[in-house]
Amino acid sequence: MNSPLIQLLVLAAIAVFLILRLKNVLGTREGFEKPPLPQQKAERKGPAFEVIEGGPDLDITDHFDEGSLEAHALAEIKRIEPSFNVTDFLGGARGAYEMIVMGYERGDLDEIKPFLSENIYESFVDAVAAREDQGLTVEAQFIGIRETTLENVTLDPDTKEAELTVRFVAELTSAVRNSEGEVVEGSLTEAKKQKDTWVFARIMGSDDPNWFLVSTDG
Repeated sequence: MNSPLIQLLVLAAIAVFLILRLKNVLGTREGFEKPPLPQQKAERKGPAFEVIEGGPDLDITDHFDEGSLEAHALAEIKRIEPSFNVTDFLGGARGAYEMIVMGYERGDLDEIKPFLSENIYESFVDAVAAREDQGLTVEAQFIGIRETTLENVTLDPDTKEAELTVRFVAELTSAVRNSEGEVVEGSLTEAKKQKDTWVFARIMGSDDPNWFLVSTDG
């Protein structure tokens, strides 16, 4: 057998060997393979929330119907001063109410003067002076505020002065003593319910953050 033929047979044997090895390693494909399954998106857990833009401002609609004059006034107040929040305002009003009521009862007006309009402050001064002229003193203890309700909102479009009317229902003990120390009015042990409707005012957008008590109506 000549040399070229021997070389050809050797190459053919090597080729057959390689084919068999490849089949063992890679396997064979028969017929039509199933197409790969499409990847399933991960299942979404929990409710699907839809973000709604431009919805009602709950800070306003919790107190007044949408479309009411009061709601429009509050919306304009927020436009002028975006940091304004009704919830925060009412929290501050509750603190101011207790401080002002107790300052008046005790006749200590210096502490509460920065939160009173000039007219309210003068009326408090006159009432405390009249009490002192009669030799009367007041002992009072604040128990707590039971209700706080925002009843009305107005905004002057020219001056940007806002007025917010708040109704308070509170409980406190209050007793008036005469110059001899005798209790002539009220009680030191029995709490009384006190209802007040106050109006707080402020120029929106001004640098002064304080609201002023401008009207009282028990």
